[in-house]
Amino acid sequence: MPAKKSPINRGHKVADQIQRDLSELIARELKDPRVGMVTLQGVEVTPDYAHAKVYFSVLIGEPQEAQDALNQAAGFLRNGLFKRLHIHTVPTLHFVFDRTTERAADMNALIAKAVSSRAKED
Repeated sequence: MPAKKSPINRGHKVADQIQRDLSELIARELKDPRVGMVTLQGVEVTPDYAHAKVYFSVLIGEPQEAQDALNQAAGFLRNGLFKRLHIHTVPTLHFVFDRTTERAADMNALIAKAVSSRAKED
């Protein structure tokens, strides 16, 4: 008897596919100069697939400008997803700046500072 697919597993697969397709759409088709070099960090899809939070970080550019531009382009990007995804409902996209990378860099700087000051004391 084949194993039943869990809805949670399917949600993760859909989120992963959305992330891959959106990355490609943003890189190839989005021409807004406010969107510098963005990296999609993850996608969270609601159980009914009505909404998706898309977390991104910025390598080059201003995070708030990029977020505004991505949210303004959400309809265009969603339309691009309609053509690529083979699911009944393509979620409404909500872009959110992910500060995890920024925080990690700050923590690394603090650790390096603590280590160097400790080395000077020894």
